[in-house]
Amino acid sequence: MRLDKFLKISRLIKRRTLAKEVADQGRITINGNQAKASTNVAVGDELTIQFGQKRLTIVVESLRETVKKDEATTLYKIQKEEAVK
Repeated sequence: MRLDKFLKISRLIKRRTLAKEVADQGRITINGNQAKASTNVAVGDELTIQFGQKRLTIVVESLRETVKKDEATTLYKIQKEEAVK
């Protein structure tokens, strides 16, 4: 599954176009490597996303094409959340 689509479905980022912009700005890494919006995400991958003053590290738990809002958090597990100075 594409990175931008995963971020939208998991509701980590609200819109796919916004997810694409964040990836194009170089604020997302997958397993330590810079990621583009079209990069494929697999189960077990570690994603690090830079949100302004916050850095979020998650592990992909499952991939699904559609998911209900209250089940979106089952797609990933938060490893750590830290403030960036």
